Amino acid sequence: MANQNSFPLYQKHWYNHTYKRVTESLLLVLLLLQLGYRAISVSNYSFPWFLAFVCESWFTISLFFTLSTQWSPAEIKTYPERLLQSVQEVPAVDMFVTTADPVLEPPIITVNTVLSLLALDYPPHKLACYVSDDGCSPLTFYALQEASKFAKFWVPFCKKYDVQVRAPFRYFSAKPQVSTPTNTPEFKQEWLQMKNMYDDLSQKIELETSQKSNPSHGDFSVFSNTERTNHPSIIKVIWENKEDLEDGLPHLIYISREKRPKHSHHFKAGAMNVLTRVSGLITNAPFMLNVDCDMIVNNPKIVHHALCILLDPKGQKEVAFAQCPQQFYATLKDDPFGNQMAILMKVIEIKY
Repeated sequence: MANQNSFPLYQKHWYNHTYKRVTESLLLVLLLLQLGYRAISVSNYSFPWFLAFVCESWFTISLFFTLSTQWSPAEIKTYPERLLQSVQEVPAVDMFVTTADPVLEPPIITVNTVLSLLALDYPPHKLACYVSDDGCSPLTFYALQEASKFAKFWVPFCKKYDVQVRAPFRYFSAKPQVSTPTNTPEFKQEWLQMKNMYDDLSQKIELETSQKSNPSHGDFSVFSNTERTNHPSIIKVIWENKEDLEDGLPHLIYISREKRPKHSHHFKAGAMNVLTRVSGLITNAPFMLNVDCDMIVNNPKIVHHALCILLDPKGQKEVAFAQCPQQFYATLKDDPFGNQMAILMKVIEIKY
């Protein structure tokens, strides 16, 4: 029997799209011929000629990039169970969450994303969650502090009952679904207890939001005399797994990078640069997981799936990052505005 450790950590299943390749290649050739015709008829230059040339050039360039990205579509299947058998110790992972406006991106949304990350099925002492707050909001900091208290109960509950969607607001909005029987008195009691605790957490954050007051005592004193676009760097360790306990919680660090009115902050790219610099000084994990504040994790083994690609012997030389497909919730019927980016997520992107 072959050693299971020699098995690949992921496999690519290529699609046979010969007909699609031929038809789109033919269309590209026809567009190139049309551009050639425009070039030799430049003597007939006029505004309609110029407008047609611009449109045809745009169509040709768009088709070229579309064809190149869809030339070899494949579906990737990962094997997390092989990962745990092929490596003696899983690597550390730093998780980045970015938020910029406590009004457009309410803290309760960021809290749910953070809780879904803290509850991942991964050794907690190997995880660290960094939250970048470009709004420099004491409300966001307060919400994260309260979330860390709730996480001490939420994380064990998720792992005990193998909860799949570990963002509380999504979990409690659906019927209880776990792999173990849900009609036991113990589960019902714990489920109700967790729901009450989450409702209390939501009410605390909503109450603090409605008061519109910035506390200036204790840990919040660093937010006094600060403006959203004019303040020094603020770095606060909300929770630290000091003893590297395997049954504890991951590190949770709040960051609000320095901003000055006359200096460009480069938006999210600048926030990511700061996150990598700060994490490099604190935990310096070799791998990073990056999500927006409203991108909850609906698969608790997402890190294992990504590492199957990044740690596979053949992947270490050719793979720099792994992109996960997104699923959208609370969308309009039939998605009239295309917010779900179906072409990107279901056609162009390599799925696994």
